[in-house]
Amino acid sequence: MKVDLHNFKEISSPYYILEEERLRANLSLIQRVASEAGIEIILAFKAYALWKTFPIFREYIQATTASSLYEARLAFEEFGNMAHTYSPAYTDGEIREIASMSSHLTFNSLTQYQRYQEIAREVNPKISLALRINSEYSEVGTDLYNPCAPGTRFGVTHDKLADTLPPFIEGFHCHCHCESGSDVFERTLVHIEEKFSKWFPQLKWINFGGGHLMTRKDYDVPRLIRLMKDFRSHYPWLHVILEPGSAFGWQTGPLVAQVVDVVEDRGIQTAIVNVSFTCHMPDCLEMPYMPAIRGAEIIEHLPLTVDHSEESQSSIDNVQCSMKNVYRIGGNSCLSGDFMGFWRFDHELKVGENIIFEDMLHYTTVKTCMFNGIGHPSIAIVHPDGEMETLRQYTYEDYRDRMD
Repeated sequence: MKVDLHNFKEISSPYYILEEERLRANLSLIQRVASEAGIEIILAFKAYALWKTFPIFREYIQATTASSLYEARLAFEEFGNMAHTYSPAYTDGEIREIASMSSHLTFNSLTQYQRYQEIAREVNPKISLALRINSEYSEVGTDLYNPCAPGTRFGVTHDKLADTLPPFIEGFHCHCHCESGSDVFERTLVHIEEKFSKWFPQLKWINFGGGHLMTRKDYDVPRLIRLMKDFRSHYPWLHVILEPGSAFGWQTGPLVAQVVDVVEDRGIQTAIVNVSFTCHMPDCLEMPYMPAIRGAEIIEHLPLTVDHSEESQSSIDNVQCSMKNVYRIGGNSCLSGDFMGFWRFDHELKVGENIIFEDMLHYTTVKTCMFNGIGHPSIAIVHPDGEMETLRQYTYEDYRDRMD
């Protein structure tokens, strides 16, 4: 089926839509950055793991990064390469299998290293071991996403390391960005070098983690390339790795939903859609951030009540006018807070029409849940010729089997 990418009028049920041309544009840019900077950029599954698109990815990148046993299996079985694996805590029951499918294994703490390094090397003698370090500096403004917040459980600070690293440690891993620019990376790198460069001569590689949003339009790509070239000129023996997630899926397609009802209370109109923020767009509530809706304007501040005894009729009319075609969007779960708002549309919303949430491929498909038994939106890819291919449709059995 061919679809109109402007309004998706051919679609009448919820879909995550991946646009292949946009994905390839991101992959081409990422490939160019890696080549010009002389570094390796790999895909982080925590943000994007649509494995049926991995054949496209393999045209541009060679490796992926995992945070768990299942992600390591996905790398090994579906991407076709051993994973760069980091987990806050490995367990006795999983470490052997994880090590068998990992080329790189990063420990979050010295105690995790002491507990599992020997097992990992026994299972996979070629595995390259590393420690996650904590730069104690981050410009991430939301504590929920800040790995350097006070009391953090992530990584080893410089004061906990001896002058000589533990045996078999070949790499450092540091992650302290979230959809950040190269200017933030440049400032962060100063702190990383100040605290940890004394150990660089003992290493073979360093992984600067994710959060490098190099495919965003305002991202300073030349600055990133220069920064990495300069770093490599100072430490030419270090293999440098970046592992963004959002950058790969950034602006590659929307979530298309439909209006199923419009309700009103105290002058607030809520358009209820057949998807859920808590189930299908959790970062909107967690971050939180307001998603862009195609054809609608985000309203930052909205007068919700009017004191008729004090306001003139003219002021009341102005408030009512400002509310015209303004809607809060409500999800279809029973969670009271499953809503966001407000948006102004250029028309009155009708039941059945599409609501297109922009940029909904990264961190959504990997974080969805079936709370309330609400089914997932289908997943589709639109090829360059406009043909839409459905990659996955979900059924009752998908919900039921989660309860086994």
